[in-house]
Amino acid sequence: MPEEEEELVELKFRLYDGSDIGPFRYSLASTVAMLKERIVADWPKDKKIAPKAANDIKLINAGKILENNKTVGQCRVPFGNLPKEIITMHVVVQPSLAKAKAEKKVDEAPRKNFCSCSIL
Repeated sequence: MPEEEEELVELKFRLYDGSDIGPFRYSLASTVAMLKERIVADWPKDKKIAPKAANDIKLINAGKILENNKTVGQCRVPFGNLPKEIITMHVVVQPSLAKAKAEKKVDEAPRKNFCSCSIL
């Protein structure tokens, strides 16, 4: 019996400015977290917005945000008989919540509560 060849899927990642990372071939067993690590490693250095870690990235496929623990096989939308089709996933960069809260506290610190009303 010949050994069954592992099915690979070709993915590319569309960035906020319309440019792409990839395409790359992934096993259906690859996790979304693994894809995010690859995106962070291959992120173009000339972009103004850049993720610092995999948790700063949201991957969207077919209108759904993909969960880190899901595999490519679980996230793949059936495309009929198009196994060689390149699947485009959209990348959204969002800073982690802890960092955003820390920055917000710094921004709010200089503000004082005072009223500046003028009576004419």
